[in-house]
Amino acid sequence: MTAVAPARLPLAPTRAAPRAWVGLAVLFLPTVLVALDNTVLGFAVPAISAALTPSASQLLWMVDIYPLVLAGLLVTMGTLGDRIGHRRTLMIGVAGFGAVSAVAAFATDALYLVGARALLGFFGAMLMPAALALLRTLFTDRAQRRLAVAIWATGFAAGAALGPILGGVLLQHFWWGAVFLVNVPAMLLLLLLAGLILPESRTFAPGRLDLVGVLLSLLTMVPTVLAITLVADDGISATVLLALAVGAGSGVLFVRRARARLAAGEEPLLDVSLFASAVLRVSALANATTMFALTGLLFFSAQYLLLVLGLSPMDAGLVLLPGFVVTMLAGLAASRLGRMFPLRVLVPAGLGLAAAGFLLCTALAVDTPVTVLAVASVLVGAGIGLSETITNDAILTAAPADRAGSASAVSETAYEIGAVLGTAVLGSVLTAVYRGGVHVPVGVDPAGTHAAQETLGGAVTTAAGLPGHDGDALLASARAAFVSGIDVAALLGAGVVVAVAVVVLLSLRTRAR
Repeated sequence: MTAVAPARLPLAPTRAAPRAWVGLAVLFLPTVLVALDNTVLGFAVPAISAALTPSASQLLWMVDIYPLVLAGLLVTMGTLGDRIGHRRTLMIGVAGFGAVSAVAAFATDALYLVGARALLGFFGAMLMPAALALLRTLFTDRAQRRLAVAIWATGFAAGAALGPILGGVLLQHFWWGAVFLVNVPAMLLLLLLAGLILPESRTFAPGRLDLVGVLLSLLTMVPTVLAITLVADDGISATVLLALAVGAGSGVLFVRRARARLAAGEEPLLDVSLFASAVLRVSALANATTMFALTGLLFFSAQYLLLVLGLSPMDAGLVLLPGFVVTMLAGLAASRLGRMFPLRVLVPAGLGLAAAGFLLCTALAVDTPVTVLAVASVLVGAGIGLSETITNDAILTAAPADRAGSASAVSETAYEIGAVLGTAVLGSVLTAVYRGGVHVPVGVDPAGTHAAQETLGGAVTTAAGLPGHDGDALLASARAAFVSGIDVAALLGAGVVVAVAVVVLLSLRTRAR
């Protein structure tokens, strides 16, 4: 199909045709699948730990490598979509994501699975910027686009809600690799529908891709996110400082190069002038924080329900289901509330609800009723749904139509950095508290002692092989230590979310004045 040129866009917004709403349904699917992949993996962690026996560091890398690669490539893939076409980029990503999912299902060791997750991140980086940019093309009317973005954003909650339920069914009847295989038929369907229904959209007469800018963007994002992961796991080290130095230096060079190319009338990899918008900056910060809250909550809640309370995967998924449903409902409500209240009211309100949910998690204990965690997940879900719908629409509106891919990449990069921080920071704080509190009985072999001190899953496995009293003592100690870790991690999470809510409120209030 013919590329959409900025000059050819209608002078006034037009109402979307029925085909656009069908296209929205197609774009909803990759969003569901990406979110499902994250939550399914969270519930499969205990099974993967038992099958592949990863260390605590490898376990975190299994979760973190996916958003790490995503964060490094989203800017490049968003800009690439502006050039070669967002539909084409989406279809390449879909085909690759489905193929690698099939490979990941048959991983034979922890490093194999980490590598497969990295490739999933590579192809996943093509999906979200392309989908959000195509929404900008399909819906030019602001009110309709806000509703479309709200519906599309509920795909994150729908996938997150479906993940535990589907994961529970799969893990009760199949091996852990089934949680990856489930992506394959859905990706085949999406590949067919995208080619038939979605229009092509790209920048009219784009310049050459800035390969030096691509390299600098990778050298900015990957070392920076890597440093965050390492410092949360091992503390400050020479490797962390080197990674931060490389990331910061490359970031400075990236911005300078982008400005120089803009001044010379050439196309930079990312139009850094987008960041002149305070709304875009604050919205990206809020997006990162919502993902920080969601991934942090899922990291400890899945293990708490499965390994502390002893629920089945299916029952654990049902406990968290109300939170994901509320996320969807709050996202749809946000499209209407956005007409009544400004950004500076809705976004801090959403973040405040998420912080309240984290504070409630500090009440969890080894014998706490599951309703406490269910209510906490509802509060976090309501806050995320309210905040992210408004911020996504604000980011799309702040960017010119022919920079929709770049703006979408900014939004998605913020999401993935938040995902890395949620797992790395809160997960590592929890792990540190757990290691300091678990007591392994005397006489346990070194391998069993190491496994028990690394993860709660390792402690459960080790306890199963010990005589009655020793096994019960190890299990009780490990569960108590894990719950103590949840208390500290949840309190830290609440503090971070509240701090960002204050920053957003003050920044947007200043702008309004």
